[in-house]
Amino acid sequence: MVAFDPETTYTLRTTDYTTQFSDSGITRLRAIAKVHLKFDKAKEPFSYFPEGLYVEKFDTLFRTEASLKADTAYNYEKKGLWKFVGNVKVESLEGKTFETSLLFYDEKKEKVYSDKYIRIQEEDKIITGIGFESNQDMTKYKIFDSQGEIPINESVASDSTKKTVSADSVLVAVNPAMATVSQKKPAQIERPAPQKLTQVKMDRIK
Repeated sequence: MVAFDPETTYTLRTTDYTTQFSDSGITRLRAIAKVHLKFDKAKEPFSYFPEGLYVEKFDTLFRTEASLKADTAYNYEKKGLWKFVGNVKVESLEGKTFETSLLFYDEKKEKVYSDKYIRIQEEDKIITGIGFESNQDMTKYKIFDSQGEIPINESVASDSTKKTVSADSVLVAVNPAMATVSQKKPAQIERPAPQKLTQVKMDRIK
């Protein structure tokens, strides 16, 4: 008999997961995932999205203001902290693209940050560096260890330049798989007997 470990055994599993977050009756966020696992018996309860997560942010007219994709995601509900891991890509309404391998979103402090390699593509240039901090709207940000800027024209003109500045050449890439996340199937919710989730390695947030 396998002993129940609340840190590695989920208590709820949902497939074709879709949820919306509202503010004053207006839908502001929508999250979509193939699999959602709930660990509400853990010392620090959290949700885990092992097969990726796609999030859209809307304005008051339900137009997409920004979007986020990640290979894996964690939501530590009591702390109000999101952790996005692997091929993280954020696109803003201003046309800016942020790519990194690890990104945190602190809901209480309304802050987005990372200590990993970051690639930011603006309209006329690409900026790279190590370490990043931004407001939650991704409109005001700073890079702590900037590695320089590359004009877009130079990047487009040279395939080798593209490979050099591509975030995937260091840590990250656009994740096309999440573009196929199904939104048509109704969510299927299971409350199974405790099962050992042996494939999960938990990253604890201090």
